[in-house]
Amino acid sequence: MEPLRQHQGLVYPLNRTNIDTDQIIPKQFLKRIERSGFGQFLFYNWRFDDNGNPRPDFSLNDAKYKGASILVSGENFGCGSSREHAPWAVQDFGFKIIIAPSYADIFKNNCVKNGILAIVASEDQVQTIIKKAESTEYTLTVDLEAQKVYDNEGFELTFDIAPYPKEMLLNGWDEIGVTLTYEDKINQYEATKR
Repeated sequence: MEPLRQHQGLVYPLNRTNIDTDQIIPKQFLKRIERSGFGQFLFYNWRFDDNGNPRPDFSLNDAKYKGASILVSGENFGCGSSREHAPWAVQDFGFKIIIAPSYADIFKNNCVKNGILAIVASEDQVQTIIKKAESTEYTLTVDLEAQKVYDNEGFELTFDIAPYPKEMLLNGWDEIGVTLTYEDKINQYEATKR
C-alpha cells in the first residue's frame, strides 16, 4: 500500500444515507479472488442499466467527477454485510478518502486495512462539502498528520483517528506490513527455537 500523509483531490458527492456493501459492490461480482479489478463494478446497479449502459442520471457518470479521489456521503456508509470487496472496489475505482458522518464498524476497519482513510465529520460539515461539490468542481486537501481537511476558500474541519490506524495509513502498512516491522525480533525468536 502507498503511504497517505497529505492528499489533495477532487470531491465526488454522494448525498445518500445507509449505503450498504451490496450497493457498493453487488454480490454477483464477488467471485474474483484477487483484490484488483473491482472498481469497474463500484455502485454498479446505480451506474449502469440492465444492459450495462451508463445511466446518465447517476452523478458518478458525470464527466465533471472523472478522477475524483475523495468520496463524501451520508451517515451509516458501508452498512450491511462485512464483505471486504467493498473497500477494494472503492479503492480500485480511485477513491483514497471517504468523508461521512458515520460508518459501519467493519467497513471502516476494512478501509484502514486497505489503505483508505475514512473520516468522520458532522452532518453539517458533510452537507457543506456536498453542496460545494454538487455546484462546482471542488477540491479538498486532507492532511492526515495534522488531522485536518480544508479547501482554499476557508473551509476547514479537524477529525479524530486512533494512533494505530493513523500509523498504518501514514506508513502504507496493512496488517502484514505491521508484522514485518518486527521481522528482526521474529527471526531472532525463530533462531532460538531451532
